[in-house]
Amino acid sequence: MNGDDSSFEQCYRCYPVSFIEKAHLEKGDKIIMPPSALNRLASLHIEYPMLFQLSNVSVEKTTHCGVLEFTADEGLVFLPYWMMQNMSLQEGDILQIKNISLVKGTYIKLQPHTQDFLDISNPKAILETTLRSYSCLTTGDTIMVPYNNKKYFINVVEAKPSSAVSIIETDCEVDFAPPLDYKEPEKLPKLTPSKKRPLEVEEEEEEANKVPKFTPFTGSGKRLDGKPQTKPTEEEEEDTKQEENGKDDEKLSSTTPRQKPGKLVFGSNSKPAAKETVKVDPKNIVQETSTKSEDAKFQVFTGKKYSLKG
Repeated sequence: MNGDDSSFEQCYRCYPVSFIEKAHLEKGDKIIMPPSALNRLASLHIEYPMLFQLSNVSVEKTTHCGVLEFTADEGLVFLPYWMMQNMSLQEGDILQIKNISLVKGTYIKLQPHTQDFLDISNPKAILETTLRSYSCLTTGDTIMVPYNNKKYFINVVEAKPSSAVSIIETDCEVDFAPPLDYKEPEKLPKLTPSKKRPLEVEEEEEEANKVPKFTPFTGSGKRLDGKPQTKPTEEEEEDTKQEENGKDDEKLSSTTPRQKPGKLVFGSNSKPAAKETVKVDPKNIVQETSTKSEDAKFQVFTGKKYSLKG
């Protein structure tokens, strides 16, 4: 059933490699074909390495692979189970196989399904070792990387210079995309700037930095005789204040003369009343002055007498 005499194209029923006890082939993309396929390929002088395009026509899915050996029963082909999953194939489904030539890849971008693959000590080294079992990679495929009794599934996100490239004996740059279950860390809320003015902020800082001053003799007093100190009650303090205020009022009332009702007086002291004018006889003034001047004259031996006899 060859569409063209210069190419190989054949349909087979597919089964997983575990059916022929070759589960180790799950670690790559190699398939097992019947001997008749080898005879046909040899007659066409197909270039090595032999690469094939696998197609599930019912769902229009395509991938690419290499061949390991030609030991399968006629009409059958065996391939890794992860390849059957990529192409939505069930056991015994019809698979179309066609030989193809692919360019060597220079760049591939991979995306792990889970973050734990990146937690491996050296994931690139593990991936490099695993890809040695692969012949080619196709954009959109999911490959399986077994490591430490665990299977890691990785998507082929991008390939250059073509969507399907050969990775046999080629230097290919490998890049990783964030895992499918990766979540970006939550962003912290931005701090809103304070609406206070700088002066208010400075005043608050000064108040916070103020140290309470030491004020002496602020404690409670104690009696020498050990008796409890009696504090005056609030009522007694009020009474003493009222008494003091009353005394002050009495002093003010005594110093300031009483004013007649209906009159305003500015100042604490009122003007003294005008003195009454007294008429004096000039003769009496002369006599008084003369008598006073005579009394003021010094008189000899006018004191008291004392006896020496006692």
